[in-house]
Amino acid sequence: MPTHRSTTHDHDGDLAVFLIGLRVAKPWRPDLWVPTLRAMPPMLAELHEAKAAAERGEGEDLGFLGHRTLVGAGGPTVLQYWRSTEHIYAYAHDEGRHHRPAWLDFYRRVAGDAGAVGIWHETYAVPAGGAETLYVDMPPTGLGAAVGVRGSSGRRHARLADRGSAPRP
Repeated sequence: MPTHRSTTHDHDGDLAVFLIGLRVAKPWRPDLWVPTLRAMPPMLAELHEAKAAAERGEGEDLGFLGHRTLVGAGGPTVLQYWRSTEHIYAYAHDEGRHHRPAWLDFYRRVAGDAGAVGIWHETYAVPAGGAETLYVDMPPTGLGAAVGVRGSSGRRHARLADRGSAPRP
């Protein structure tokens, strides 16, 4: 009988989950939406480079843990994992990082044509022990890819049950 390998994310502290997306409402206005779309890759590269430098002890820890890009009918969405909401806001407002200039450029560019391209974001603060993950016969994915994985009992809601917040049957 085959044995399945179960893992869970390897992080016990607080987390922040940040989703950001883009919707093109006027595809005939690439002058407005292409620059918006192109702004994200440099930000993600900057975040990954800063994370690697911090892990080597060569730079500031921005609190970024990792990301995953999702593409759907409503447009692209980037799912990001951070140590805290404070880290997200600090990065967003840091004039020396890629986000703030891109943010200001977006508003300047679309000022004359509201509704041509939309951006959205959602931020979730997850207290320590408040995240449940289970990966069965999967490579590290999502939060597990961002923080690493460890073996799991595979029990349904095992992490949340341990802290007394698992859903009732």
